Amino acid sequence: MLLQSCKSGKHTTSSKKEKPIENNSTAKKIQEKYAALLMVDKSNISNIPLYSFVDEWMGVPYKYGGKTKEGVDCSDFTVILYKTIYNKLLEVPSSKIYSQCNPIDIKEIREGDLVFFKIEGNKISHVGVYLQNNKFIHASTKKGVIINDLNEEYYKKHFYKAAKPK
Repeated sequence: MLLQSCKSGKHTTSSKKEKPIENNSTAKKIQEKYAALLMVDKSNISNIPLYSFVDEWMGVPYKYGGKTKEGVDCSDFTVILYKTIYNKLLEVPSSKIYSQCNPIDIKEIREGDLVFFKIEGNKISHVGVYLQNNKFIHASTKKGVIINDLNEEYYKKHFYKAAKPK
């Protein structure tokens, strides 16, 4: 599978707060769905707001500079997720997001950490949010918002670093 990076041009974003999950049966459905997708035990899916956000955005098409469910790029998707789930402000593009982070060893990566890629030459041009079990969510230029595996050849080839926002 060949996917390209989102461009790293400058743009800003804003987001409305997503509604929290209050229904226990909805939470269980989210747990079951993402445990299966990520190939982990249901008990590992504990951040229900994160996975509900992921669920709402899955399949949203890619749009350079997009900031809505009509279309979004990788850096704006990451910024919106971080603002909504972690109440943390990050600035686009992906290279600037990286400058707002502390690099970590890939062995230390945890849910919510960021993964950066150098797809367009020697500069950071793509970002995603790590979930679990080597899986991350991002906005790909070909498939929109999707979960991929860091062990896929394309991502192994272009992986740069994992990092935690400061």
